[in-house]
Amino acid sequence: MLNPRIYRTGLIAVAMAVIVFAFSLSHAPGPLVTSLVPDAFNPSGQGNPAYTNMLSLATKYPARSPGSVADNGLADDVASQLAAARFVVTRQRFKANTAQGPRTLQNVMGVLAGGSGGEIVVLAHRDSLGSPSVADLSGTAVLLQLASVLSGETVHRSIVLASISGSDGGAGAAELARNLPGPVDAVIVLGDLAGRSVREPVVVPWSNAEVTSPSMLRSTLAAALSSQAQLGPGETSLGGQFMHLAFPLATSEQAPFNARGHPALLLSLAGDRPPAADEPVSADQNGAQINALGRAVLQTIMALDRGPQVPSPSAYLLYSGSVIPSWAVSLLVLALILPVLGATIDGLARARRRGHWVLRWVIWVLAGALPFALAMLAVVAAGLLGLIGDATPAPVAGGVPMHGVGIAILIVAGCLMAGGFVLARPWIVTFAGLAPRETSQEVGGEGAAAALMAVLCTVTLAVWVANPFAAVLLVPALHLWMWAVAPEVRPTRAVIVLLALAGIAAPAAAVVYSAAALGVGPLGLVWSFTTLLAGGTIGPLAALELSIVMGCAVSFAVIAVAKARQPRATPIPVTVRGPITYAGPGSLGGTESALRR
Repeated sequence: MLNPRIYRTGLIAVAMAVIVFAFSLSHAPGPLVTSLVPDAFNPSGQGNPAYTNMLSLATKYPARSPGSVADNGLADDVASQLAAARFVVTRQRFKANTAQGPRTLQNVMGVLAGGSGGEIVVLAHRDSLGSPSVADLSGTAVLLQLASVLSGETVHRSIVLASISGSDGGAGAAELARNLPGPVDAVIVLGDLAGRSVREPVVVPWSNAEVTSPSMLRSTLAAALSSQAQLGPGETSLGGQFMHLAFPLATSEQAPFNARGHPALLLSLAGDRPPAADEPVSADQNGAQINALGRAVLQTIMALDRGPQVPSPSAYLLYSGSVIPSWAVSLLVLALILPVLGATIDGLARARRRGHWVLRWVIWVLAGALPFALAMLAVVAAGLLGLIGDATPAPVAGGVPMHGVGIAILIVAGCLMAGGFVLARPWIVTFAGLAPRETSQEVGGEGAAAALMAVLCTVTLAVWVANPFAAVLLVPALHLWMWAVAPEVRPTRAVIVLLALAGIAAPAAAVVYSAAALGVGPLGLVWSFTTLLAGGTIGPLAALELSIVMGCAVSFAVIAVAKARQPRATPIPVTVRGPITYAGPGSLGGTESALRR
């Protein structure tokens, strides 16, 4: 099956793609600047209104679960203060799934009309799952102070100040992103601006799609932070950026805006997670920290208001001040797939010429994906029937508490998966006519190996089309598993185990990183995946691709076990030899060349 020459020829494309990749790096764009000084955020002689308002609101509304009486009461207070600052106030009332189940929520928006098209949106959430969550209200306090400062300003772009609910799970942000009235130039989300501890990154650009906030917007807010608060934006490692693009499951509220093409950032001292309910706020009664961050936001608004249009969100990586574009990553990943794809096509043709039932073995490989597909189908059906009321539009930091119905759904999904392996998969194998041939010799043969690699290459290409960053995680398995299942190669059992583990190392690292980013354990990660699948955040195509990948892993394990059980060929000892002094043809002078001498 395996033709090393075709595989080595494909590596030429990899070398060329690496060269193109190296020359694709470009410098990150600089920040937008403004000549105006944002000292108006904290005018002298007026104390510290933002800090005082934060404490006052926390005392008046200590428990603000989404859609509660306190949440709605705080919405009324925000609306009245926005109206007092001469903003045009509107409300959005909607029903949505939250981390506490279905609720009726409302978003409050105040608009200060500008002289030209475009909008700069600044938003903060007001609800919280815990109490008193003082730090969580710092964003709302700064939002209201911005309204007071901007009320007398003449702006070029319209300024939209929004107070949203349903923050855990992104319901309010998703609703606002769907219903913003005009073209959006930038969105700034205010998170924890008063906490004592800092968890990087302070500027969070992630999305719920395969894009991230534009570099220009990130550098503009970073420059304002540096000049006003002497604070850096924080950096995410190259591997972390890669994982966020491969699995775009951001928990914070800038994510749905980036996913819809609106450039958005979160500014929060707590990073991409909400602060704890008992998070201590700054002990500085003068509010130097919250004022400095408020000035940074005001400076960013001024720079955006007078600057050029900000680009739309896109997929890229930042490394040492340089931008790695997504097309370069996509080209490199495709080049890495090509050597295995070429060897697989040649192996399929060779297997067919030798009379192997390739199509039936393809059905055999796909049968391994059926149990996973059945389990996911059960979860999707439960979401459509409304049985999972906390199937939020985005993942929840810390995970959604599992309830009785959720446990029952997981049990049903597990039973369907087990039934798929015990009943459905054997029936499909029998229907395909492979049941009598499913022996160690046949499973470890050329037909099964060619079919496995064909399915794995196909699903990897499908993933690459949708998200090249996710396809990278499958590339090691492509290259390593091909050598493990090829009939011509007879590795030892230890080598087979090593190749198997190395092939799943990258997906396993992605799972561990996702669990750490969400702040959940293994069971919490499974439940988070369940709620996202039921809520439609993970689409049916992605679920099908994931099922096929796991089915390929099962088929690889079966083939690897079959190869390990096959007896290894022992070399035949040489029993017939010539005379001890015989040195080869011509040594006795019987050749024509010897006679000429």
